[in-house]
Amino acid sequence: MSESEEKVEHKIVDELEAGNYISNGGSLSKISDSFEERPVQVELLQNIVRAFNEEKIAVFEAGTGVGKSYSYLIPSVLWALLNHERVIVSTGTINLQQQLCEKDIPAVEKIIGKKFKYVLLKGRQNYVCMRRLNDAASILDLFEGESEELKKIADWAQNSPTGSKSDMTFMPSESVWSKVNSESDACMGKKCPFFGECFVMKVRKEAANANLIVVNHHLLFADIESRLGGAGYDDAAVLPPYRHIVFDEAHGIENAATSFFSESVNRFKLNKLINQMYRHRKNSESGHLCSLAILSSNEEKAGDAFELTNKIKLALTNVEIAAKDLLSKDYTMRLYDATARDFGPLLVAIGELTRALGSFTGVIREVMEGIDEDDKDAPCYWESKVILRHLESYVILLKNFSVWDEKRDDVFWIQKKRLPPDMVRDGSDAEYVILTQTPLDISHLMNEGVFEQMSTVVCTSATLKTGRDFNYWMRRTGVTLSGEERIIKGEFPSPFPYNKNMLFAVPCDAPLPDNIQFQQWVEMALPRLIQAAAGRTLVLFTSYESLKSAHRTVVASMRGFPGRIMKQGDDDNAKLLEAFKKENESVLFATDSFWQGVDIPGESLSQVIIVKLPFTVPNDPVFVARAEAIEKRGGSSFMELSVPEAVIKFRQGIGRLIRRSDDKGVVVVLDRRIYEKRYGTIFTASMPECKQIYEPLSEISHRINSFIFG
Repeated sequence: MSESEEKVEHKIVDELEAGNYISNGGSLSKISDSFEERPVQVELLQNIVRAFNEEKIAVFEAGTGVGKSYSYLIPSVLWALLNHERVIVSTGTINLQQQLCEKDIPAVEKIIGKKFKYVLLKGRQNYVCMRRLNDAASILDLFEGESEELKKIADWAQNSPTGSKSDMTFMPSESVWSKVNSESDACMGKKCPFFGECFVMKVRKEAANANLIVVNHHLLFADIESRLGGAGYDDAAVLPPYRHIVFDEAHGIENAATSFFSESVNRFKLNKLINQMYRHRKNSESGHLCSLAILSSNEEKAGDAFELTNKIKLALTNVEIAAKDLLSKDYTMRLYDATARDFGPLLVAIGELTRALGSFTGVIREVMEGIDEDDKDAPCYWESKVILRHLESYVILLKNFSVWDEKRDDVFWIQKKRLPPDMVRDGSDAEYVILTQTPLDISHLMNEGVFEQMSTVVCTSATLKTGRDFNYWMRRTGVTLSGEERIIKGEFPSPFPYNKNMLFAVPCDAPLPDNIQFQQWVEMALPRLIQAAAGRTLVLFTSYESLKSAHRTVVASMRGFPGRIMKQGDDDNAKLLEAFKKENESVLFATDSFWQGVDIPGESLSQVIIVKLPFTVPNDPVFVARAEAIEKRGGSSFMELSVPEAVIKFRQGIGRLIRRSDDKGVVVVLDRRIYEKRYGTIFTASMPECKQIYEPLSEISHRINSFIFG
């Protein structure tokens, strides 16, 4: 097919007409009491229409308050209806998915005056599998201490319209849910006696006819992986086929893809799977392998299970001992040229574990191969398929550790973690080790799996730029590999009056963060700043140790303060956030997960304090490996990786403050490097224009009080 023929294949959405829906006199103005035209929103919408019409990759930064949901939903739906094609909307957070499906998409139906089909699709492990639930309920006695929970899930499933875990009024434990949720390998398809009432099949059927499918980044990457692995782009894989994607919260794509394409294993994951397959207690044997053996012509092979599982457990213990010896007082370590000699004993132990685990999976496979077609409907056969897939993926991961030097595109690293106190059994070791393989660079994977294959890809977020351009984000995610002619970029600034409503302050008398007195100074400064804003403060840290110490000191020194001073870790994040929103004078000390995606409009939040510029701590093995790769090719890892990554996170942190046009407040940065180091200008250049002060702490406290309450 020639290029000119391709161009006439689709119908063009009219840019002006699409923009009119949200302009003065348009349908939104007629159905909304508080309507106010936002020219920047109209402009963004029309640019997204252009991206669809011209089959472009669009990189659009849209500040808080632009209203980007309508700007991409309206073009997506108009395109889908006009061309009978589906559009995928991928988000980073559950909150945004819910907002889109419960509020924004139903509103778009009213705005364009047309009904269309939309579906929120989650990974299949979020849905209960009626067959697995039924099978588990028939052997309740094998679920030690879990039968009550299983009964609750069974009662709920009888009346649930969706079968989705998020619709439960209670939270099932991970161990019970993993035995009854839907798993691709355990799926019997049309042979399943519960096929007609299968929740996954119902939602997939809905999705197959949908114009718009809302997913999270993780599920989208699961689909991309499946397509790259051989499923192709023309048929259904995890999702139905599609050629148009909108990434909202696109600043998180690199992390989401890196996390998805990483593999890791620890002793709990392995032991759990092995115990499900085979257990030997007090001279009795149980587990799926015993049930399989009865059905198999290769029954005698299962006789090796006792010896092999003992070998695996011994090898696993040796891996843990060698890893802990190697880590000593460290919490992470990377396997690379400089540490390869030190890793020697651990790699020997990993080799033993690989061989023992490989022999065990071989036994399972042989026993399963000896089962007649007629007996393959047995629950134990389908459950074993799931376990076998997981075990075999761990064998591959462990083998890869042994040949790490042939896999220079991946980072191999180990990490020591502690179990929460409530999970430590008497006499058991609270510390455990995780072995992980992570891709060094996901840009080529993204280019091959997403940008080369799709007709349209729209990427939008409030924070894609670092300094004055998109280069860093585009390079990391593979957008730049598509070639200039296919990419359109644009910046759509927030309509909020930051110059009137936001004060940016940096105390000039703070010690530098590498000064030994910095933490002490922070603990002295925080009470004064919190008092100045009468609470209403979110304090963002880059280190949990620093947070804990500061929280202890501040609580002790502010005994008479009427508001609650909460810290991350005291309760579930969602509950902490709810309390913070409700209680006007409260204060919340937080780290990583609160820098982004947190929405606290109104008076509950009048001050955001950023303790330190959010540079990644240089003990993160993946970060260090990426930095080294930049240095190797003659670049500066600090300017090409550390600074841009910190700028995006910094902008996310600042973005917590002004969430509505009438919000007013202060951002205080206790790290004066932002004004004193040359790279600081990259941080300040990427902020909204607002009043900035660089004065002693005493003066800043006074100015904060009069700015908020004056």
